[in-house]
Amino acid sequence: MSKRNVIIIGAAGRDFHNFNTYYRGNQNFEVVAFTAAQIPDIDGRKYPVELAGKDYPNGIPIYDEKELPRLIRELNVNICVFAYSDVPYQRVMNLSSIVNAAGANFLLLGPGDTQLKSTKPVIAVGAIRTGCGKSQTSRKIIEILMEKGLRVVAVRHPMPYGDLVAQKVQRFATVEDLKRHDCTVEEMEEYEPHVVRGNVIYAGVDYEAILRTAEQDPSGCDVILWDGGNNDFSFFKPDLMVTVVDPHRPGHELMYYPGEATLRMADVVVINKMDSASPEGIQTVRVNIEKVNPKATVIDGASPIRVDNPNIIKGKRVLVIEDGPTLTHGEMKIGAGIVAARRFGASELVDPRPFTVGKLSETFKIYPNIGTLLPAMGYGDEQLKDLEATINNTYCDAVIVATPIDLGRIVKINKPYTRVYYDLQEIGSPNLTDVLNDFVTKHNLSRKPR
Repeated sequence: MSKRNVIIIGAAGRDFHNFNTYYRGNQNFEVVAFTAAQIPDIDGRKYPVELAGKDYPNGIPIYDEKELPRLIRELNVNICVFAYSDVPYQRVMNLSSIVNAAGANFLLLGPGDTQLKSTKPVIAVGAIRTGCGKSQTSRKIIEILMEKGLRVVAVRHPMPYGDLVAQKVQRFATVEDLKRHDCTVEEMEEYEPHVVRGNVIYAGVDYEAILRTAEQDPSGCDVILWDGGNNDFSFFKPDLMVTVVDPHRPGHELMYYPGEATLRMADVVVINKMDSASPEGIQTVRVNIEKVNPKATVIDGASPIRVDNPNIIKGKRVLVIEDGPTLTHGEMKIGAGIVAARRFGASELVDPRPFTVGKLSETFKIYPNIGTLLPAMGYGDEQLKDLEATINNTYCDAVIVATPIDLGRIVKINKPYTRVYYDLQEIGSPNLTDVLNDFVTKHNLSRKPR
């Protein structure tokens, strides 16, 4: 039987993982192309032979998703595999219609064919949308386990936007490692909070190689912590699945792919940001959790904020900068920066749109509903220059930086600015300590605190 031709529809992450775990070396299929979306400037590359394997001596080309109908026809494609996350169901089925109309089948691969089994206990942290608070939940879990004397190695969902061969397996143990790997702002936002807390984090492209390396990390490894991206489900088979939901976006837990899947898979559901969400939003989320996953342990959580200098905010016209993906495909309207502006008495939120330049102007055209917030887009040098110029062009008194890293270390800000910090704070019981005590006992991980 002849091979069936496949296109993997992706965004430089889940698409490569699905290829590596299901299609690489599979003689029943030939992956003739990847397509790219969500992330700027990641098409036009190739998935290299060093990663694709001997069946692909020329590598696999990566095209813009807009070219999908033409590619299906010209490459005689039988199957298109949808492989990226944080997408409304309407958009998923729009793509399915495009694929079907062009003559191909539309496929979603699930955990059974794509999750890797670790030799270590695995805790996976996911969410129903980008920006729910996965990272702060991951940090909280790591802190609890480290207090028990356990060595935790984190593995982050991929963000391979540069040289794919060089990014096959990346290990970050110090801030200097971020520079050595030429990380983008988006990567630094995810990796830096881990390394400054004293734990190692891995990322890259080939997650089988990453997992086996992480299991044997020189610092030691008792537990693997999967720190998810967007609202994707884990690349590793979890022994404990924690999903974070957001009452600022009630109902989204049942409206986005694959966020609903992560909710249905969860052993533990954390309702975050309850300190700033409406009672109606919280109740909607509770009802939906009960509807689709009544057996899950539900933990109530807050996301209290603190700032370096509230006086920079009080009475001022402020520009609020938030994490880029959270504002773009995450569609977040109320983040830590907005909460800080309101709580500490800003007189006005300044709209950055009249002042944007270059790539940031393009971002607002692609995502017109961002509103009066500035996404910290930094996938490359050009975007960073445009971000710096936009901040410094904006007519305001002060800047609120609500990104996970100090943006002032990366770009020059010509106005007073203050950072916003936020961590997960559990409310009542059950809590993560209770859950992790059971996990430690179940996997015989008890050790004396250091």
